[in-house]
Amino acid sequence: MLITERSVSRAALRLHSTQPAVSAQLKRLRELTGDPLLVRAGNGMTPTAAALGLLEPAEALLREAERLFDPRGRARAFEPAQCEATFRIAASDYLDPLFLPELVARLKRLAPGAHLELHSLSEEYDYRRSLATGEVDLVVGNWLKPPPDLHLGKLISDEIVCLVAEDHPLRRNPRTWTTERYLASEHLAPMPLHPGAKGVIDEHLAERGLVRNIVARSAHFSLIPLMVAQSLLVLTTGRLFCSRYTETLPLAVVRCPVAFPPLNYYQLWHDLSHASPGQRWLREQVKDTARTLRERRLPARAPRSER
Repeated sequence: MLITERSVSRAALRLHSTQPAVSAQLKRLRELTGDPLLVRAGNGMTPTAAALGLLEPAEALLREAERLFDPRGRARAFEPAQCEATFRIAASDYLDPLFLPELVARLKRLAPGAHLELHSLSEEYDYRRSLATGEVDLVVGNWLKPPPDLHLGKLISDEIVCLVAEDHPLRRNPRTWTTERYLASEHLAPMPLHPGAKGVIDEHLAERGLVRNIVARSAHFSLIPLMVAQSLLVLTTGRLFCSRYTETLPLAVVRCPVAFPPLNYYQLWHDLSHASPGQRWLREQVKDTARTLRERRLPARAPRSER
C-alpha cells in the first residue's frame, strides 16, 4: 500500500490506520530490506527500484493469505473434479449391501481423480483411535448409543425384523412366534465391534433382562443370509438389509416379537476433519447415498413377508 500510494498519509487512510503507525511500519520494512524503499522527490515520495521489485511478490503473498484465511475462500477451495485426495472410510456392512458400492460409484463419478480406502469395522479395529489419528476420515455404522466424543450425522432409521428361511416352521403358524420362542430359537449374529460389546440387538435385550440363544457368529455379515437360507437360524437386523436378499434367496422377513427401537445408522467423524472442505463434501456424499437408497428401498414380496 505504501509503495502504490507513495504517501504515508494516504496509505494510513486506505489502511484505516494512523500516520505514526504507518511510518513505524515503513521504518521496520526499511530495516528488513536494507533499502529506503520510498525517497522524497519534490512534494511527494518515489519508490526505489527495490520497492518496485517487491510489488509482485507482495501481491502474490496477499492473494495466498486471503485464500488461506478467508472462510469464503476456504469454502471454494475444494473442487471434486480436480480432487486427487485419498478418502478413508471404515464401515460395517449391516446397513445395506448396496451402500458401499453405490457410494464408491458416486465418489468416482464426481471426483474421478480421488482415491478410496474402505476399512471393515471388526472386533480388532479401534475406530476411535483411527479417527483421532487421521487414519480414517469417517466411520459408518449403527450404535444404540453413539459415542459422545465424536461428531455425528444420522443417515438412516430402519425397522428391526427377523430374517428366516422361507420354509422355517414358524411361518406355518406365525401366532406361535412369541417372545419366549424367539429367545429360545437358534440365532446367528455378527461379531461384536470390540471385545465385550453386545451389539445393538443384545444391548437392548439386556436392558430388558432378556438373553437370546446365539449359536453362531460371523464376521462376514453379507454371508449371513446364505447361512440363514440353509438352516433354522434366525437373523435379527434392519428390514432394509433383509429386503435386498428376499428377492434372490429362499428367505422371508417376519416381525420381531420383541419390541425394538428403530435401528439408526450414523456417520461419525473427529474434530480433526470437521472443518475440512473436502471432508464436508465427503460427508454430504455419504448422506446423499444413504438417502437415495432409503427412497428406493425394496419392499419384501408379499408371500415372503409377514408383518
